[in-house]
Amino acid sequence: MEKISQSITLSIVIPLCNEEESVLFLAKELTRHLNGLNTTYEILFIDDGSRDATWEQITRISQEYVFIKGISLSRNFGHQYALAAGLQFSSGEAVITMDGDLQHPPEVIKKLFEEWKSGYKIVQTRRLSHKKTSLFKRLTSKNFYKLFSFFSGVSINEGSSDFRLIDRQVLEVVLECNDVNFFLRGIIGWAGFPTTSVTYQEGPRRAGKTKYNIKKMLKFASSAIISFSSIPIKLGIWIGIFTSLLAFIELVYILFKYFQGVTVPGWASTVGIISVLFGVQFILLGCIGAYIASIHECLKNRPKFIVNEKINL
Repeated sequence: MEKISQSITLSIVIPLCNEEESVLFLAKELTRHLNGLNTTYEILFIDDGSRDATWEQITRISQEYVFIKGISLSRNFGHQYALAAGLQFSSGEAVITMDGDLQHPPEVIKKLFEEWKSGYKIVQTRRLSHKKTSLFKRLTSKNFYKLFSFFSGVSINEGSSDFRLIDRQVLEVVLECNDVNFFLRGIIGWAGFPTTSVTYQEGPRRAGKTKYNIKKMLKFASSAIISFSSIPIKLGIWIGIFTSLLAFIELVYILFKYFQGVTVPGWASTVGIISVLFGVQFILLGCIGAYIASIHECLKNRPKFIVNEKINL
């Protein structure tokens, strides 16, 4: 099909991993809602190392519609880096990022677009969790954002996700960030452009299973905090001062009792205190190790992602 050179107003960036059952339906839903905006647009599907027929589905659809574009990464680099790949290749004046499982409803795009046209550079979304969402997921999500905001000083509200619209000006700032642990939600909040938010009801997953198990959630959370805050490692200084002060007080007490000729009882409590202090030390050593590992990754200077194949780009 012959390509027509035309400026694009809106780009939709969607990372996918093993979502072959959702691609076609998602493309149709997006097209239906985007056509109602009366603007030029493109849809970028990023295949993040899928092992099923996700890329084949993207290829087939993109051959029919020139506004649907595909990027295939050489392997699975993770959700955040797949987003980074889509952002880098997007060309719209505004860019919307969203997931490909239809839990981010396409009908919300109109609200995001209207808020952007009214002058906002960033239009965030706040998720109203589906009634089937587990209590564990709701609690961990809520407490993670509180913890991240406390440690980093970058406020992220409960129910936040990577479903948002950003202006081209914001995108240029994002692309300049060379964080080792790329955390888009934190970078957007840190940028500080005029921001508003819209709420949406989280929909049920169209097909397949969630890719975020507990292990990935913990890795995601720790990487985000390490990327944006040095407080965990600085906290060790204050813990060290506090425990040293307690040890000094105990030493003075022992010496005082010794010169009085009194044997100090409480060996069990002493051993307990020592065990606790060793536990604290190992936790702090783990924090130091995490930051050193981050420095190690930075020094490698490897690309965030590797593109294997592109379509309509």
